[in-house]
Amino acid sequence: MEKQKKPSRQQVYTLLVQIGRKDGDGLPEGATGAALMCFASGVDEAEAVRETVAILKQADTAPLDVTGYGTLAEREAQGHEIDADERALMQRALDENAVIVAQMTPFYGDED
Repeated sequence: MEKQKKPSRQQVYTLLVQIGRKDGDGLPEGATGAALMCFASGVDEAEAVRETVAILKQADTAPLDVTGYGTLAEREAQGHEIDADERALMQRALDENAVIVAQMTPFYGDED
C-alpha cells in the first residue's frame, strides 16, 4: 500500500557554485574552472546546498564554493529580475525534486 505524499515543504533555492578542474569534468579545454548557476530544491538552503554538491561530485566535477541567493520570493524581495525561463527552470526543480544547472560560465587563467 502506497503512503499518501504529504504536501511538500520543499522550496527552490538559487545557488552559484564554483567548480575547479577534475578529469572528466566536461569543461572546455583551457578552462581553469567554472561558475554554475543552479536551482535546487530543499526544505532549507542547507539541504539544497548538500544535494547540489553531492550531485555535482557524482557528475565528476569538483565543487569548491557555493553562494546561496535564496528562494524565488527572497530574490524578488531583493529586487532581482527573474525571467520566465528562469521561473520555468525553478518550477521544474521543484516538480522533479532536482538540481537544475541553468547556466555554466567557464573561467580561464589570467587573460590580459
